Amino acid sequence: MTFKSIRQEIASTMARDPAARSGLEVALLYPGFHAIVLHRAAHAAWRRGWRFLGRLVSQFARWMTGIEIHPGARIGRSLFIDHGMGVVIGETAEIGDNVTLYHGITLGGIAPAVDSAAQVDTKRHPTLEDDVIVGSGAQILGPLTVGRGARVGANAVVVRDVPAGVTVTGIPARMTVPRDRAEARGFMAYGTPSGDQPDPLINAIETLRAQVATLSARLEEIEAGAVPRSDAASERTDEEECDASSG
Repeated sequence: MTFKSIRQEIASTMARDPAARSGLEVALLYPGFHAIVLHRAAHAAWRRGWRFLGRLVSQFARWMTGIEIHPGARIGRSLFIDHGMGVVIGETAEIGDNVTLYHGITLGGIAPAVDSAAQVDTKRHPTLEDDVIVGSGAQILGPLTVGRGARVGANAVVVRDVPAGVTVTGIPARMTVPRDRAEARGFMAYGTPSGDQPDPLINAIETLRAQVATLSARLEEIEAGAVPRSDAASERTDEEECDASSG
């Protein structure tokens, strides 16, 4: 990892974290930056076939930062891991440029492990394209693709491909902000829409509440005797049929 790339990583952190006051602070005190630098070394060893050394470096990085990145994972430029504790990135995960990850996320695999006999790595972890933002606690599972510029909201569980430029939230994750509106927002902290965006769960609850209110009002009208003529006639016919059968 060259000094130029190190400066680039520091600059990207400062651009996306308003709490960062200086490059020196980022270099010395930011665990996300430390995890990335150590991963570059571990990945270089892994690609050269020094698998044990790569795992040793990644294990040290995990112990020091609380961020677990498999040395086989491929990570692009300017990855920003904010806070970082509890982040897990699997062996066949691929991350593009200018991606932002928050704490507690998992880029996990759900398929069987490597075929050791053939020494072929099966793709079983996600691919995050450029400019993706993943909110804290999100779980992205399997060999799926999160398209360029997409946002994954906090605590979402993603189990299928996410189109480019959209925002997904919930369990399982569903689109809440379409591409044109998401792109207009630019950077979205924690991958979560601002308060003016509708919440699908809240919308469903409000719909049910409106239906219950309508039924309650109808029931009150019936109990108060304010029944429409057609309904009253129907009720009299039913009473007459009951009297006839009982007679």
